[in-house]
Amino acid sequence: MSWQGPSEDPDARWQWYEDLWTEVCLLRERYRLPVRTEWWEDAIQVEALAALAAWVDNYDSGVWDDPPGKLALLYDLERIGLLLRSGHDPFYPAQDRAAFERWLQIHRLGAPDRSGRG
Repeated sequence: MSWQGPSEDPDARWQWYEDLWTEVCLLRERYRLPVRTEWWEDAIQVEALAALAAWVDNYDSGVWDDPPGKLALLYDLERIGLLLRSGHDPFYPAQDRAAFERWLQIHRLGAPDRSGRG
């Protein structure tokens, strides 16, 4: 899957970023990742966080059962942290959510209209 989302469909891309937001919040807490504010504006950070989320999901879901691989993931957290060092301020989901939503709107990735009114 592309770091830019699963397709050109704005609704699908919006959902992809919404899911990634949730995953980043969880990964930040679980692994004490040094995520910085506005990570969603940096292609390298988006790609690294999406890959890490997929990697962790494979272990959590039971798709992969490889203890040495899981240890490799844990050892790689430090290297992943280096990719996340851009930015001045720490990421705080409650404070950064409004900026994230503005970014989605600017990039025409607003929430899908589920009202049936098109």
